[in-house]
Amino acid sequence: MKRSHLAREVVETVVLTILIFLVIRFLIQSYHVEGPSMEPGLHTDEYVLVNKVSYLFQAPARGDVIVFHYPKDTTQDYIKRIIGLPGDTIKTDPTHVWVNGILLNEPYISQPVNPDITSTTWKVPPGDYFVLGDNRPVSDDSRYWGFVPKNLIVGRAMLVYWPASNWQIINTHQSVYVKITATLDPATEPGKGITLRMPVFS
Repeated sequence: MKRSHLAREVVETVVLTILIFLVIRFLIQSYHVEGPSMEPGLHTDEYVLVNKVSYLFQAPARGDVIVFHYPKDTTQDYIKRIIGLPGDTIKTDPTHVWVNGILLNEPYISQPVNPDITSTTWKVPPGDYFVLGDNRPVSDDSRYWGFVPKNLIVGRAMLVYWPASNWQIINTHQSVYVKITATLDPATEPGKGITLRMPVFS
């Protein structure tokens, strides 16, 4: 009888451990940063925790740092910062970025560099997002290959947890975007209000 009771406790413990693991795996995932595209904020060989359910309860916001499947090759995951929401108009010249006519003052970027010597304008389609790396001179992002559909977003990067000496909550720099007039069509995000707010990472 005692052996039966002990065996049942062992089985229950194992099952509970597996369930906890699966729930955590569903909610949160670890990502290994490779590449310099998010410097100076994120660096190669850092590990970040990604909230995979964040956007079940609210729409992605400007300034959020997200992990997503690269639209040109969904076997690769990238990490970038959301700059433009569905319906936004993004304009760049060699050293500046505007969103809906508002010039961004971005304290988190390495250098204010864009690839074209002339100005370029993008209109973000419904359900898509315009993303940029913070290390503008080297980042492979929406300036080169276009938009990120919402269904390719894995989740929001919340914090750096390794190396322990680099521990930090990832700053979304909401003050940079607060003056932008939102143009998100509510029809593209049913039931949600408008919130202002790198195998390899490029």
